[in-house]
Amino acid sequence: MSEQEVDLEDLKGVGGKTAERLREEGLANMMELANMKAGELSGKVDGIGESAAESIVKSAKEHADVGGFETATDKREARKDMRKIATNSEQFNDLLDGGIETQCITELYGEFGAGKTQIAHHLAVNVQKSEEEGGMDKGAVYIDTEDTFIPERIEQMAEEAGMDVDEVLDNIHVARAFNSDHQMLLAEEAKQICQDNDIGLIIVDSLMAHFRSEYVGRGELAKRQQKLNKHMATLLRVANTHNTAVVVTNQVMDNPDQMFGDPTKAIGGNIVAHNCAVIIYLRKGKKDTRVARLEDSPYLPEGEAVYSIEDEGIIDG
Repeated sequence: MSEQEVDLEDLKGVGGKTAERLREEGLANMMELANMKAGELSGKVDGIGESAAESIVKSAKEHADVGGFETATDKREARKDMRKIATNSEQFNDLLDGGIETQCITELYGEFGAGKTQIAHHLAVNVQKSEEEGGMDKGAVYIDTEDTFIPERIEQMAEEAGMDVDEVLDNIHVARAFNSDHQMLLAEEAKQICQDNDIGLIIVDSLMAHFRSEYVGRGELAKRQQKLNKHMATLLRVANTHNTAVVVTNQVMDNPDQMFGDPTKAIGGNIVAHNCAVIIYLRKGKKDTRVARLEDSPYLPEGEAVYSIEDEGIIDG
């Protein structure tokens, strides 16, 4: 029996009422349940004790076939489902071997005015294009932490692309996060949106704004990083479970220990870096251009692309 054919009621220890409570919390996906900790499940769903949660998670793992080894060939086959979202810049696309990929988190970090939010808007439009046009023919989820989502900018990009503006706007699910706890809750809700809708992209713009302002000083660092790690794990789980691309924008800080070169680095430390498969540094270039530098990727070489921001979005600079 495949994962798609398994009902919650098929799991050990799950009756009708328990299944209903799980569905109310958006936990109807076997892979999602299989990757949860028992304590996390019991704390999230009323009426499920830790012992029952352990039984449910164990049963879900058996049905979802999670936790065993697989060959590299199997892994290669799974990656064949991976899709990419292209921009309107050939240089940017070439840098990423086609565009922003699914099944992982991509970080865009840079100073104010480098184009992080512009690229995020651009991707929210382009993901809705057909695969032949470099999209996925799917919608987007946009978690806005700094009130920078502008529907008029989406409208402008969609019009330039010859797309149905109303349809494009309807396919972007936007939520304003007012603090880090709310941001984490919205990421959890994004899982349900992906389950109920055809979603190809999740954007968090920006990732660290609330965490940075709420947890100040070294005494708060451990608590901040623990919460941040949980948040990143949620996003990565959605990326893998639903074959979506996850893009997070990030702010920067100066590294005083660096004597030569660009001292700018992303905030969030190793927690963010280790959870992001692809890391792109954005900076202002000559005149009205911007520069994207690929800093980290599991299989792509480092490199740079020059781009500009125009009415239609991101184009070659």
